[in-house]
Amino acid sequence: MSRVPLAERMRPQTLDEVIGQDEIIGPGKILTEIVKKAEPVNLIFWGPPGTGKTTLARILAKEYQADFVELSAVTAHKKDVEDVVERAKQNWNLKIRTVLFVDEIHRFNKAQQDAFLPHVESGLIILIGATTENPSFEVISPLLSRSRVVVVSGLSRADIIKVLKRAIKSEKAEKRVTKDAVEYLADLSGGDARSALGDLELALNLAKKVDKKVVETAVGKKMPLYDKSGDYHYDNISAFIKSMRGSDVDATLYYLARMVASGEDPKFIARRMVIFASEDIGLAGNGALNLAVSCFQAIERIGMPEGEIVLSHVATVLAKAKKNRDSYNAWSRAKKVAEKSMGCPVPTWLRNAPTKLMKDLGFGEGQKWEAGFHLDKNYLPDEVRNEKIFGQTSHYDHNKKS
Repeated sequence: MSRVPLAERMRPQTLDEVIGQDEIIGPGKILTEIVKKAEPVNLIFWGPPGTGKTTLARILAKEYQADFVELSAVTAHKKDVEDVVERAKQNWNLKIRTVLFVDEIHRFNKAQQDAFLPHVESGLIILIGATTENPSFEVISPLLSRSRVVVVSGLSRADIIKVLKRAIKSEKAEKRVTKDAVEYLADLSGGDARSALGDLELALNLAKKVDKKVVETAVGKKMPLYDKSGDYHYDNISAFIKSMRGSDVDATLYYLARMVASGEDPKFIARRMVIFASEDIGLAGNGALNLAVSCFQAIERIGMPEGEIVLSHVATVLAKAKKNRDSYNAWSRAKKVAEKSMGCPVPTWLRNAPTKLMKDLGFGEGQKWEAGFHLDKNYLPDEVRNEKIFGQTSHYDHNKKS
């Protein structure tokens, strides 16, 4: 039995061996073109765990015929950075390129990232960073401006199955692993090839014949990959809101189920539904806001898992409802108009007139204390009397067929 993990043994050595990543590998795609031109580029790989960021960095370094140095931002210190720079200087004298791969680069603070900057600028170091977090927020602007951000996607179920079959063939275990076991491993992987290969290796070590039941025993129930403060949290809630906005009930319930299964705070989901009811449905369905508020109150009172039924019920209603943003857009315009005219006096006839002097000066002139009383005047200050705040938006309804 090899002491090297299966995932490491199966690591691709060339771009041609990489499974998936069709958006960045292939004729005319960025990584293939970089290798083809043999001109190293500073890169930031952004994507979920187990999608091949480290593998891609190693392949590029090999193609550049460069010295590959790997640091983890979790464990690296200032001395490690200084050692890399010294090694790069020695390589420079020998006309050897140095590729520095920084895993989890988002964990380096600003000062640590600044330390790389002059050496990246001078070309002494070719920097390849990997991050699971949005580099726009986690990598300093000067470093970002000198690098290309490359999105590395999670592998599809079909891609994971290809990875597993390749590993099974390599291990000469075709007769030991059943089809349903492979498919179940792919389902559990969440697009993470490293996780899938680790699970396969564990299952192979536990039994001579690996079927779905063996996999269940080996792996158990995996918690979905979900960080409540990271990109997965924001991506899922964004997809949920946009699916309701697009009146796609199936997608709405799917993303809701993903969030619930991942342990998302149900009150957070309910709060976003309250906002959606007013922002996106608005005047098209005034009952939607009450229903969404009731959903939030129900979640507070009954909790989970019963609250799942309430979330599903209300999310379905909101997705199917007609949509109208007149109220939301009017409020946005009202704030802009008010901001630029805060100093404009309120027309005297709209002001209170608690004293005789104020009445004599025209304060409250023509007003009557009657329901629905209206004077044929412009109620806005003179400076903004021609502003049209409400009614400039077009109604849209995804439920109507054009």
